[in-house]
Amino acid sequence: MKVTVEAPKFDADVKLTAFIKKRVAKLEHYYDKIIATDVFLKLEPNVRPNNKYVEVLVSVPGDEFIVKKSAKSFEEATDVCVQSLERALVKRKQKIRARA
Repeated sequence: MKVTVEAPKFDADVKLTAFIKKRVAKLEHYYDKIIATDVFLKLEPNVRPNNKYVEVLVSVPGDEFIVKKSAKSFEEATDVCVQSLERALVKRKQKIRARA
């Protein structure tokens, strides 16, 4: 699985990108046919505390899953995105098994 992390308006720390790649790599435990995963980091200049946005795009054969979450930190938003994607991938796998 190819994992790409993009932060268009700022430079993401090496520790942050390593954390994101490690968390996203765990998605292969739930669905082994993932082609690629793109992670987009956005930092909104607001006064509100949840100004860090993470958008994850997972490409699987015949479909794509997109999850967008905001939180106080990129790590927290990444965790929430990955949990949501885990549920979606398990649901897709069950649906494919039911058809077979």
